[in-house]
Amino acid sequence: MAKIVDISTHLNRLELNGALRWGKSGKLNGLEQILIKIQSKQNFSISEAPVRTSIYGETAESIEAIVNNYYKAKLIGLDLENSFEIRGVLNSIPYNFSAKGAIDMAVAELRAKENNKELIDLINDKQSKIKVSYILGIGEISSMVAEAKRVYDKGVRVLKIKIGRNTSSDLQLISNLKSSFPKDLSLYADANQLLEPMHAAKTLEALANAGIKYIEEPLKVELIKERAALKKENIMPIIADDSCFTIADLERELSFDSFDILNIKPARTGFDLSMQMLSEANAAQKGIMIGSQAGSALGTIHSAIVAADSRVAYPSELSFPLKIKNDIVPAERFESGYLSTKNLTADKIAAKLNDKYFS
Repeated sequence: MAKIVDISTHLNRLELNGALRWGKSGKLNGLEQILIKIQSKQNFSISEAPVRTSIYGETAESIEAIVNNYYKAKLIGLDLENSFEIRGVLNSIPYNFSAKGAIDMAVAELRAKENNKELIDLINDKQSKIKVSYILGIGEISSMVAEAKRVYDKGVRVLKIKIGRNTSSDLQLISNLKSSFPKDLSLYADANQLLEPMHAAKTLEALANAGIKYIEEPLKVELIKERAALKKENIMPIIADDSCFTIADLERELSFDSFDILNIKPARTGFDLSMQMLSEANAAQKGIMIGSQAGSALGTIHSAIVAADSRVAYPSELSFPLKIKNDIVPAERFESGYLSTKNLTADKIAAKLNDKYFS
């Protein structure tokens, strides 16, 4: 049986084509990620843990510390097939979502390699192509339209627009986008919990009339009764993201019936938990999309492998590398809004990262 023989990390920084802004004051000027390499005697895999301090409370230093000073010692020597014991080690410390998600993804990929498979081979029922979306952050309307045109020209046909700071500006942006593009461009919104409960229904109605298809996290996560009530008004489908970090979160939200579509982010739930959440949401007849935590080409490929599951019917956030200046490989190509699942593997990217940072 193949065992884990070593774990190592590397801090990587990537530049962006302009800042990403969201929520009340969220801003990302560049990407920091901890690359995590896990080795057996014969193979290795590399995954990325995005540093999103304002969301998960993890820093680059904390991710490297938890991996190198805690998980490494407990995981080395474990059988790759013993997923129960590996999950027990990961769960022995709470939170640390990016660190655990990256370890889980790397372990799953390494396990597949040891069985002479690609990670995508673990998806039982694959779709041939995945509909993709692009995250359009808050900014000046002219610059947002220009960014939208850039990614549209790269083949993206769905935009997730960040809203919630000013409804009139949001509606003006939507109008500008609608008038600037052909009808094949679709829009949905992410309010990042900014709407007020007493005005949320009215705002959703205005957004729906303007052409928004669905909305992500309109209200604060802690307002679970208000979120469930807003969902029951059936104004537009509601996406769960921040309210569903974990399996326990998902099961709570399902019990309150607070959402219509689940946004699964493998950057925080890895491979195994992402697939479990996918199955539970599908069994509850919820829609599913796969989200990005501002991932590079490597993280995007890993998320795309989860999105290849045929039960993922909504657009997935697999085009963020279009916003990255100096990624190790060019962004994937999109054809009429879709990413092909043919030859969906992280091997070439991992080999380049290994040669550059771990050799």
